[in-house]
Amino acid sequence: MALSEIYLSRLAEVERRYQELSEKLSDPQIFSDRERYARVAREHAELEPVVEAYREYRRVLKELEENRELLGEGDEELRELAREEIRTLEARLEELEKEIPLLLLPRDPNDEKNVIVEIRAGAGGEEAALFAADLLRMYHRYAERRGWKTEILSANETGLGGFKEVIMRIEARGAYSRLKYESGVHRVQRIPVTESGGRIHTSTVTVAVLPEADEVEVDIRPEDLRIETMRASGHGGQHVNRTESAVRITHLPTGITVYCANERSQHQNRATAMRILRARLYEKALREQEERIQSERRSQVGTGERSERIRTYNFPQNRVTDHRIGLTLYRLEEVLDGDLDEIIDALITHFRTEALKKEEETLLRQAA
Repeated sequence: MALSEIYLSRLAEVERRYQELSEKLSDPQIFSDRERYARVAREHAELEPVVEAYREYRRVLKELEENRELLGEGDEELRELAREEIRTLEARLEELEKEIPLLLLPRDPNDEKNVIVEIRAGAGGEEAALFAADLLRMYHRYAERRGWKTEILSANETGLGGFKEVIMRIEARGAYSRLKYESGVHRVQRIPVTESGGRIHTSTVTVAVLPEADEVEVDIRPEDLRIETMRASGHGGQHVNRTESAVRITHLPTGITVYCANERSQHQNRATAMRILRARLYEKALREQEERIQSERRSQVGTGERSERIRTYNFPQNRVTDHRIGLTLYRLEEVLDGDLDEIIDALITHFRTEALKKEEETLLRQAA
């Protein structure tokens, strides 16, 4: 299917803009303004894959035309070479006609951000808390596999080594683009360590993946904060703090509260709590914006709609099922060890395809 005139027109516009940015980057004066240079360079880099694909598309079309002309002249050997080249070019043209519309999809502005992953035990008591620990390890191992840096910001442990709540920061360019579809309710089916009768229990854990917000993106006024300090204590009375190092920050306009006691000093706990608060406020603003624009798109960009069960981890059957895309894998142990790419790649493909359908519907309405 050849690219429509609408796509070709958009590609021509993108190429013109790319040329403008290239000229700006070649101007020595731009280096005197670091912020402007960074902005122009970032946009230039974002447009480059689109422009490269568009130029290859034109090149393939031109070479196809030239080879088709050869079919009507020359000897049989030359015509056979032309036929071979045509088959190769037609295959590449088909790939480009699928690839280019995806490249033209609007980018999620948060895709390159670090993330804050909040994992909370849901239904299931201690078993849910233990599975929260399993999911924490899963995301930690996934980050290790990709060379990403992780940091535990806050943890509320239970007696058996589980977590009622644990918050982890993952620092890596593009972390949000890979993990944003993990937000939701994760269900586990297995025989708990606390179960003497050997019965399978079902428990749930909620995962929230938030893009980390920069200070400039969220305006937090000091007068909107209530900051309380208190003594922190570890599980079972261990590491009891004799000073008021724990910090609880309440954002008065929204009622969002963050408690942090992981660090030894009040200053460190306050900084960590502010980082979590900033991410939660940023996500709240994003969610409200999405509701105003297109409420059904929320699940695709990883904001809101966490009440739905998204995935089941069934231990007796060694099975992991992602219910949004109907994907089932029979290698539970590997997935819980951080081997998530097959699931994540399938989710990205699915939601990009859904977004493309909506984009094409919009373009057809505009052309009508």
